[in-house]
Amino acid sequence: METVPDVLTRVQELLRPESYRKLHWEGTFEEYLQIFQQNPRVARSAFQRLYDMILSYGYEWIEDGKDQLIRYRFFYSPPFAPEDAVYGLERHLMQLVNIFKAAARGYGPERRVILLHGPVGSSKSTIVRLLKRGLEEYSKTDEGALYSFSWIPIEIDPDDWYRTPDSSVLHPCPINEEPLKLIPTEVRDVILEEVNRRLPDDQQIFVEGDLCPPCRFMYRELMRKYQGDWNRVIRHVRVRRLILSEKDRVGIGTFQPKDEKNQDSTELTGDINYRKIAIYGSDSDPRAFNFDGEFCVANRGLIEFIEVLKLDVAFLYDLLGASQEHLIKPKKFAQTYIDEVIIGHSVAGWTPIPYRFRGVPGWATIESLYERFARDPSGLEVLAWDDAGRVRWTRVRSIFRHRFSGDMLTTSQKWGVVETTPNHAIYDRDGHVFYPEDRHEILAVRRFDEPFVAESVRAIDVVAGIEGFVTHEVRLAVGGGPMTRPARPGWARLALPRHATEVRAIYDVVDDEDALKDLITVLVWYASEGHVNGRNGGIVITQSDRNELERVRAAYQRITTGSGFIDVGAKTDSAWRLYLGSQAIARLAVHHCGKYSHHKRLAGFPLRATDDVPRPRLQRAYEDGRVAARASAYRVDGFARLSGAVLRI
Repeated sequence: METVPDVLTRVQELLRPESYRKLHWEGTFEEYLQIFQQNPRVARSAFQRLYDMILSYGYEWIEDGKDQLIRYRFFYSPPFAPEDAVYGLERHLMQLVNIFKAAARGYGPERRVILLHGPVGSSKSTIVRLLKRGLEEYSKTDEGALYSFSWIPIEIDPDDWYRTPDSSVLHPCPINEEPLKLIPTEVRDVILEEVNRRLPDDQQIFVEGDLCPPCRFMYRELMRKYQGDWNRVIRHVRVRRLILSEKDRVGIGTFQPKDEKNQDSTELTGDINYRKIAIYGSDSDPRAFNFDGEFCVANRGLIEFIEVLKLDVAFLYDLLGASQEHLIKPKKFAQTYIDEVIIGHSVAGWTPIPYRFRGVPGWATIESLYERFARDPSGLEVLAWDDAGRVRWTRVRSIFRHRFSGDMLTTSQKWGVVETTPNHAIYDRDGHVFYPEDRHEILAVRRFDEPFVAESVRAIDVVAGIEGFVTHEVRLAVGGGPMTRPARPGWARLALPRHATEVRAIYDVVDDEDALKDLITVLVWYASEGHVNGRNGGIVITQSDRNELERVRAAYQRITTGSGFIDVGAKTDSAWRLYLGSQAIARLAVHHCGKYSHHKRLAGFPLRATDDVPRPRLQRAYEDGRVAARASAYRVDGFARLSGAVLRI
């Protein structure tokens, strides 16, 4: 066991005074100009610094199919936060870094809000957290060094201060601006032009904007005191090394929307310090204003907007000016220039939840479920935690809105921040109710046992065993080429290029009686009155009664994403023809009912249902198609065989 002196020795070795003095360097403006001449990169913009920080960790080329991608070590192997490593998003991260690259070179993205948009658990918050931590660590290195300045008060002579330095009386720049802004604009442009001549095109230095209101006030008063002698004014300036830190609110800001009644734009731009109004006599004096809004804090670094799509409209005006013009408007002051990366993230609208309606699962928001099922939630199920400690589908009895008092309970978790109203229960990982101040880990479903698989005793998969169909679990077409998109859960499509028509594949015999009736209607009409279209591979059904074909087409539209159309038949007859142009429904019908008239048969999948499925349900489903087809004037012998088979069920 180590003794106390040993522990103190180890701490002293880790926290060396020379390292501390290096990170907290202070000097005159002249000394800073010498640093700038030796290393102009200390005056980089926020986007340039962020992009260089990512590159400083290195990268490697990888292959993704036929594409060459760049994998940045900063994201998949960050030494400062290995628990936040991001995998599997190489393509998206490469696109994000390319945006940073374009912004660093002034191509336009530097005047945009960068939005990370995606579903829950897609690493949006993790990516932003890595960027913030990376900037903090990068600012501690020689390569990532940056500087700001403080003012020696007007009433103190600089010579007296230098004889007995006292940092406690200095007035630091409230938004940590670049010291080169102290040089008049016309002279600054000439100096930067000379510096940029010896720099590569992708490392040009640009210092834009004017001083913030407090620094401009100090500059103006000192110029008045010294009758325009700029050299004497600059002696009041102390340049200091700047270390970015989210915890210390230096160069890293975070903004999260809250209750609109308790939040306004002053959280972004700062607010008046009413205590100092009595000292300085006016609320328009910059010394009586706290420039501590998140935009001010994040200057020279990065600001994160959590759930940016949920911001109130009032905040969007400040966000628009800050992104496009790099200007913010503090109350009672002129527009102030800022230089920072604005990055926000949000889920796709409000957070979606899984649901199941009549056996077909999907994702939807609470609001959309309310709009759809408020009157009649029959057949609707959601995932819920039962008393046995399992996550299972639970029937919804009713959906209603409740009065919102404006209060929110907030709890921070490893995976993000969760907000609830006081009259909503929060469950911990053991299934017990708790309140946010108890700081328990929230119950989270990280794995679905059988959420999107219909129960085997009740479900029928009508595309099982048919080659060429893909479901929501398959994202590659036959041959390895990417599909436009996967099918919805419970549906399927053909693995053909640009083939968009989906057919319903999973049917619950108990809950999906209407959908089964629609499928059987189409199959019975195909078996008795239809044939495969030799031109486009779809189905053609012939009938003298157009109303009957309209009913079949409506059934087809409910079980597929196609529409179909009805047209007149040949000139030699008075029949109508229903054209169902989907190859998917044709392949399904041929598989279950045969292709040619002498091979056609009754679909056999209902006969494979288990004994606990009520046979009258299937009989009613077939009865609808059977009775309608009886009115047909064609192929009566073929339909008689089908009719007899149905009656034997």
